[in-house]
Amino acid sequence: MTRRAKFEGDLYVTQVLNFLRAHPGQGFKAKDLARQLGVPQSHYARFRALLKEMAERGELRKGRHARYSLAPPEPEVTGVLHVKTQGYGFVLCEDGREVFVSQRNMGTAFPKDVVRVRLFAGRNGEKPEGRVVEVIERARENIVGTYRRGKRFGFVVPDDLKVQWDILVDDADNLGAVSGQKVVVRITDWEDERANPIGKVVKVLGFPEEPGVDVASVAYSFDLPLAFPEKVTREAEELTETIPESELERRLDLRDVVTFTIDPAEAKDFDDAVSLRELESGNWELGVHIADVSFYVKEGSAIDREARARGTSVYLVDRVIPMLPEKLSNQICSLQPLKDRLCMSVLMELSRDGELLSYRIEETVIRSRRRYTYEEVQDILDGKAADEYSGILRQMHELSRALIAKRYRRGSIDFDTPEVEVELGPDGRVVELRRKERLESHRLIEEFMLLANETVAKHVGIHLREKTGEELPFVYRVHERPSTEKMAEFLQLLRAFGVEAAPPSNVTPRFFQRLVERVRDQDVADIVQDAMVRAMMKARYDVNNVGHFGLNYAFYTHFTSPIRRYPDLLVHRLLKRYRRGALSTRYNGLDETCKLASRREIIAMEAERESVKLKQVEFMAQHIGERFRGVIARVVPFGIFVHIPDYVVDGLVHISELGDDYFHYDAERFALVGERSGRVLRLGDRVTVEVTRADKNERIIDFRLVEESEDGKAARDRARKRRSRRQKR
Repeated sequence: MTRRAKFEGDLYVTQVLNFLRAHPGQGFKAKDLARQLGVPQSHYARFRALLKEMAERGELRKGRHARYSLAPPEPEVTGVLHVKTQGYGFVLCEDGREVFVSQRNMGTAFPKDVVRVRLFAGRNGEKPEGRVVEVIERARENIVGTYRRGKRFGFVVPDDLKVQWDILVDDADNLGAVSGQKVVVRITDWEDERANPIGKVVKVLGFPEEPGVDVASVAYSFDLPLAFPEKVTREAEELTETIPESELERRLDLRDVVTFTIDPAEAKDFDDAVSLRELESGNWELGVHIADVSFYVKEGSAIDREARARGTSVYLVDRVIPMLPEKLSNQICSLQPLKDRLCMSVLMELSRDGELLSYRIEETVIRSRRRYTYEEVQDILDGKAADEYSGILRQMHELSRALIAKRYRRGSIDFDTPEVEVELGPDGRVVELRRKERLESHRLIEEFMLLANETVAKHVGIHLREKTGEELPFVYRVHERPSTEKMAEFLQLLRAFGVEAAPPSNVTPRFFQRLVERVRDQDVADIVQDAMVRAMMKARYDVNNVGHFGLNYAFYTHFTSPIRRYPDLLVHRLLKRYRRGALSTRYNGLDETCKLASRREIIAMEAERESVKLKQVEFMAQHIGERFRGVIARVVPFGIFVHIPDYVVDGLVHISELGDDYFHYDAERFALVGERSGRVLRLGDRVTVEVTRADKNERIIDFRLVEESEDGKAARDRARKRRSRRQKR
């Protein structure tokens, strides 16, 4: 028997392209190409399908009478690939354009990779689509997933649903992983986009139910470094708390001034302290004292290079991934009570109504009197507690209220976006979710930090510019006004909530400020404020100052957290440089560092959100069958998303769970409308839902809509479950 020849697709692709290149401007039917290339009759059907694929990929052009010719050179763009869970994606180009990329045209790219895309005519003459022709930069080295053992080889199923390929792992490269364990896999080979990528396991995290494995999976999936390189650790160990006498002598000594820190109860990296004293004139002198990290972290050192690469500390639900080694962040630089610490201080003279009259920026040494938590300060402000510094704290509160009122008059937006507090047990499992309360003590510190940041930015952007006549290099925190398109979408959403707001000819922060006030105490407050944030541009770091739209500040920077944010460390270095009189207009690499810091900030925020989402799903899994009151937060053709304000949790009521009626999606009204019943489910409606599913792997929470006749049972269910949980504790 004659062995049938194997169909060599790659070989035929090469032969077709070479043949057509040798016959430029000519077109050939599939049968003619097959004859020219000697394609066996048994391969002809697959050969025709291959030609069709090549045309769809833009390699060939299919003309009149089904004649194939070489496609003309196509334009190319570069950008970041954003993938949807359905498989398709978009490349966000450097010029702001979005180019659609189908799953078959993604080549060997992963989500968030920087790619080069070749454009070709879209289907039905629509706008161009793209085909990935080169991966310029991988967004991540590692992929986290579940190891599985097949009959002949192992493979890793990625946790990220946007990664469409399983990764093959040879037994010699599985690091002893057992089927079902979470692992970190590194891609070692992926040249052929039609074959699965090949990788090697670089870390076994453990089984999903083991303590800490879930959050560790999040950390590794974002390529967050959980350990410092040995060189960085060694460099940190060589640092000492002892401050040279010569350094103490040259600094402004504020150790006799009453200063203290106010931070979260679990914090250890105290990078800001405050002081307040009344001057003879009756004005206030407010001191904002920030840890002088730049004294210890020298530019270009191993610690500095690592801090720049990390960009920021990351606060996951069960751990902190610090920007600096703990010896610096939690010890030497941390403004611990009753210890001498080096600072950069902004000393501001303020009138009783919060007007800034004068300021000084000094290199100082302080000695914090006490470490307060926000809750302890709030108890003092509420009259529930007292100590020797209660009077100063009440004066600070008085000043902060004046600053808030002043900022409000300027039109600054005071977002009160909901945050969730996750309480974990000893085993790392979620015990409780609580909506974080924004205390007056929080606002007190926020206002003082805002003022210090603005003062420092104005010092460089106005004072030093007037002094030198030139724009000096600096790191600004900028926030641009929202786009016209985003504003139109937001206003349409507001109308669906029944909030009428005339579109302003010139969008100002005050417009948003008034909207926040209108909905603050309503059920839809969380949803409206979330939509408002989405309508805004993302704040970023930039060497070019364009102001801060949300705060309505012409000049703003980040100065107050150099232990956990690299841009703040840069600001300290620049301030010292200008204090020395080195007023050069050059600072190599500053623009690129700003861009890197902005990217790292986004990665940190996404990782933090993902770790919280993980625990929200875990929490709701403990409440299957329970009922909760919520608000319809989003309406889509396949169902409604319901927001539960108490736990800041969203879940889906799929359209199949809405009974036997057929529901139409009304995009204009953001509503689902029952065809037979006429029932309308619209954005902002209050509903009761029952938890039916919570899947940690897919990060999905599913609800069932509870009809009004069933609703009376909801309150009894919740009360019974709460009693049960208290007894278990």
